[in-house]
Formats: sequence, C-alpha cells, structure tokens
Amino acid sequence: MVVAVALVPEAIAFSFIAGVSPLVGLYAAFIIGLITSLFGGKPGMISGATGSVAVVFVGLGLAVKKLYPTLSGEELSIMILHFILLTSILAGFWQVLVGAFKFAKFIRLVPQPALFGFVNGLAIVIALAQLKFLKPTDADKLNSTWEVIKASFTQNSEMYIIIALTMAIMYILPKFTKAIPAGLVAIVAITTGTYLLKIDTKTVADLADISGSLPHFVMPDTSLFTWENFKVILPYSILVALVGLIESLLTLSVLDEMSGTRGSGNKEAVALGCANSASGLFGGMAGCAMIGQSVINFTSGGLGRLSGFTASVLLILFVISISSLIGVIPVAVLVGIMFMVSIGTFEFSSLSRLKYMPKSDAFVLIVVTIITVFFDLAVAVVAGIIISALVFAWQHAKIYSRTKMEDDTKVYELEGPLFFGSVTSFLEQFDIENDPKNVIIDFKNARVMDISGVEAIDMITKKYKKEGKNLQLRYLSKDCKNLLKDAGPYCTFEEDDPTYKVAANV
Repeated sequence: MVVAVALVPEAIAFSFIAGVSPLVGLYAAFIIGLITSLFGGKPGMISGATGSVAVVFVGLGLAVKKLYPTLSGEELSIMILHFILLTSILAGFWQVLVGAFKFAKFIRLVPQPALFGFVNGLAIVIALAQLKFLKPTDADKLNSTWEVIKASFTQNSEMYIIIALTMAIMYILPKFTKAIPAGLVAIVAITTGTYLLKIDTKTVADLADISGSLPHFVMPDTSLFTWENFKVILPYSILVALVGLIESLLTLSVLDEMSGTRGSGNKEAVALGCANSASGLFGGMAGCAMIGQSVINFTSGGLGRLSGFTASVLLILFVISISSLIGVIPVAVLVGIMFMVSIGTFEFSSLSRLKYMPKSDAFVLIVVTIITVFFDLAVAVVAGIIISALVFAWQHAKIYSRTKMEDDTKVYELEGPLFFGSVTSFLEQFDIENDPKNVIIDFKNARVMDISGVEAIDMITKKYKKEGKNLQLRYLSKDCKNLLKDAGPYCTFEEDDPTYKVAANV
C-alpha cells in the first residue's frame, strides 16, 4: 500500500517529463507493475513509468516535431502520444528477444565507471527536465539568461517556496520516520496548505485532465505505419529497450544482494518486454524497474509477488476513485519531489573517487555522464562499454617472452594473452634470422584468445619454415591445435596441455 501511494506522484512527474498526460504514466505504472510482479524474474521488484525511459521519449517528441512541423497544440500532443505508444510496443518486442535468447547476462559487460556516469547523467537530465515548469511566460522576449532567471523568480515565487518546502520535508522527515513516504507527506501537507491559504499556483489539473477509468485497448493509428515514421520509431525503440533493460537488471542485482537470493535476468527481460508492449496497446508508455520503489518494498517486507500485484491494483483504484484530488496537487510539489529524486540518484561518492581512479576509468565516467546529458542514456552506456573495452585491450596488448637454451635448441617462453591486440607484440618477440636450427615456442604461460592469435601462430610458423629451421609448438589447447592450419604439424602434445577454448568463427 505504501508503494502504491508513492507510485502516484512519480508516475505523474515522469509523464510530464515525457510530455504526455499523467494518465499515460499512471496506466504504465499499473500495467507494467502488474505483469512484471506476476511473471518477472524477481518477486517483490516494482516496475512502472521511470525517469530514464521518459527522458528518451523527450528526444522522440522533438523528432516528431521535426517530422510534422505543421502540427501544434493538441494535434501535436496526440501525434507524439501515438509515436510513444508505437515505440513502447516495439521496445517490448526487443526486450522479449533479449530474454528469449538469454542475452541478459551481458549486463555484466557494463563497467562500474560507465554505471556511475549513467546514473549521474540520468540525475542531471531529470533535474533539467523540471526547468520548463519554472520558465517565465515572456522568456522568448528576454535578451539574456540572467533576465530569464530574474523573471522566473519574479513570476514563480510561490512555486520556488513550495519546491523548497517539499525538498525540506523529503530531506528532514526520513531522519525521524520512514514508515510513510516523505513524498506522500509533502504532497498531502503542501496541497492542503495551498488550498486552505488559497495560494494561486499551477496544479496538475491545469496541465492535463487526469480523470480516468480502467485502461482500455488502443488501436494503433495505421496511417502512421510509413517508412519515414518507422525510421524515427526504430532507433528510439531500441534505446528504450536498452535503457529499460539496463535499469531493470541493475535493480535486480541490487535486490539480489539485499535478499541473498538470485533472480532471473532473462525472465525479467521477457516479462518487461511483454509488459511494455501491453502498456503501449492500452494507452501507457514504456517503463522499467524502479530501484527506489523496489528498495522501499523490500525493506517494508514485500518479498513476494503479492506485494507488487497489490501495489499495482491499488494504484489503478486511486486513479479511478480520487483523480479529482490528484488534480489539485501543485505542480511545484512534483518538481520538488523530482529534484530530490535527482539528488538521491546522483552518485556523489563517484566525485570523490575520481582522483583515485585510473585515468581511463575517470575518462569513461565523465564521457558517459556528458553523453547522457546531451544525447541519450543508451548511447552513453554503449560508448562507455566500447571505451572501456578499448582501454582494456590496449593495456593487455602486450605479450612477453623469456628465452633460454636447451642444448642446441632455443626456447621462447611466452607470457600473456595472444589476441588481436597483442599479435604485433607477439611477432616482434622472435629473431628468426639469428635463431639456431631448432626452436621451441612454449605457450604454457600464454593463452590464445581468438582467431587472430591462431593466424599469428600460423604466420610465425611459415617464417621459420621459409628459413629452413625446425620449430616445435608446445602447451597449446586442443581447440587451438584444431584451428591451426600451417602450424598444426609442428605442435607437440604434452599431458598437461591446457583445455581452454579459442573464440573463433568456424
């Protein structure tokens, strides 16, 4: 019940970030929460509309505006909503594929600095998304940023006071009790105060009509099924799918640590995909796991599937029965809540760790944060993975050798990984022209990682053969020997040969 109440303001706030009616976020919270609670990979995990996915829809909205420059007002809003629904349906399809082919395990490839950057960038984006509610009415006529700021404080002074009070309640109240969500207390107290004092401030009802009923099937507009529209929807559906999976699987990992039991990432991916597609078909936007609400649920004792199911059912009952009360909530309260969500999301500890991190890790953290703020979350995380992989490959792109003589035979004892990045270093180890008639290359302390390493072994074998010298290769895995073409006949077979597999396309 606590989670259900706490979901309401966040679902509304995330809807505003995406630029759609609050009902779109509330329906998403109900549908996604219901399906994932019953079929997800971790009992007790709470899913719904989230800021990380909503931020992706901001970019989609801008793309729709460019695609339909003649539309404005309500027509444009309806068009953006249709694009969001279609994107959500397609994103769910990608997520089901990830789970069905058991690709969820690749979340482990996301390095910690990239995660820090992802979370920090997300926090900044959520905070920046609130500024549009504080924009002065005549901002376009003002000449400088300073004038815009002054006008904002002048025109929205009541909103700034309410935001400050909301943030103060959410900061102070948890120090005394966590039995009731601080956001809920802020909403009830400040909404009551503004109503009794008759303070004229913008409310949720001023932004959109939130009177609703049970979600119903929404037939996608078939006129939007064009190639031009698909080219817009496709990349954003992939981004939504990736962002949702990353946040859900990270949340699952956090809850695994808290509970001491292991959930199923692939099962969660399938459930989330089905939930997002269903949400899009019933008028809701895509979403994912909510780490804050999931932790609240777990720490409150909601460890089973009934907890998430109950939260979702109660949420939709709130929408049906008390939508008029939700409409009088001041927008400034939701802005204050989202500012606190932003502060709570930001990993401030990562800033103090920057000076102790390797420069490459610090670079990844900063780059991912910047890309998240100015582009989107999925691109940022992928960029972080690529940069980290390149740094790792560069740092290990060296193979070493020690040489010794055994009678009239020269032995090269190699050490290090042999893969595409270290092939050049491997070939530089040998003095073919000056080596004696008999040569042994010992791979006992080396490991052939990919087909590039196999090709390098074949290459060095050809060079020794061309010089008319006898070469032996020892301590190679059986898999490696099977891949060798020219060097295969020169392999000696030892009883303690390694058994590792070589990554290759065969």
